[in-house]
Parts: sequence; structure tokens; C-alpha cells
Amino acid sequence: MSKSSAGEGTSSKAKAGTSQPAETSFKRKRGVFQKELQHMMYGFGDDPNPLPESVALMEDIVVEYITDMVHKAQDTGSNRGKLSVEDFLYLIRKDSPKLNRCKELLSMNEELKQARKAFETDEENLRKAFEADDDKLGSTE
Repeated sequence: MSKSSAGEGTSSKAKAGTSQPAETSFKRKRGVFQKELQHMMYGFGDDPNPLPESVALMEDIVVEYITDMVHKAQDTGSNRGKLSVEDFLYLIRKDSPKLNRCKELLSMNEELKQARKAFETDEENLRKAFEADDDKLGSTE
């Protein structure tokens, strides 16, 4: 199994080397993550205003990593024909800090969804109650 993972590592490096012309023909919009990366770099100890070249390099690295992960997840999930969260969790299963953080973020996301749903339901019930009160006041006048 280690041979296949090592082979995948070299093939992704080979893909990255050959995908450079394709990437330039794709014309990826640069600077999309600039502000977020600057804040992250500062949070990890860089200068509050890092060099634009450093931010551009970080963006290239991040976009390449994400693209690589998506391609691997597509290969993993190709039997089903669509991507799922489980495909990405499978890819990072051996990197326990990443896996734990992803699970934590997914759980927080689920809690936020439930809280929003409860808030919208409460808000809708209050609106209906106020409308009913307005109807009662309108009919008594």
C-alpha cells in the first residue's frame, strides 16, 4: 500500500509539472484569497502586512493543494459519480489533526444549521402570533 501511495505522490508531482500550461490557459483569477491568507499568515506569526509575493506564493500552494485534494476525492468517489464529505474525510484519515479539526468544524456547522432553523421557526411563529393579534385588534375595532 505504501508503494501505491508513493506512486500517487510522484504522479501528483508529475501532474503538477504538466498542468502548468493548462493552468495558464485556464486563467485562474489571482488574489481571490488574498485577504484571508494575509490574516492567516499574520495569525501564524508573519508580519501584519506580508509581502505580496509571499501571499501570491501561499495562494498558489493553497490552490494547488485544494485542486489536488478535489481530484483525489473525485477518483475516490468516481464509483458513485459525485463528491461527498466522506470522500475528503477518507483522504485525510491518516492525518489525525486534520481529521479531528474537520470533524469538529462539520459538527459546529451542523449545530449552526440547527440553530438557524430553530431561530427561523421561532421568528416565523412570532410573526404569525403578531399577525393573529393584529387580526384580533382589527376585528374588534
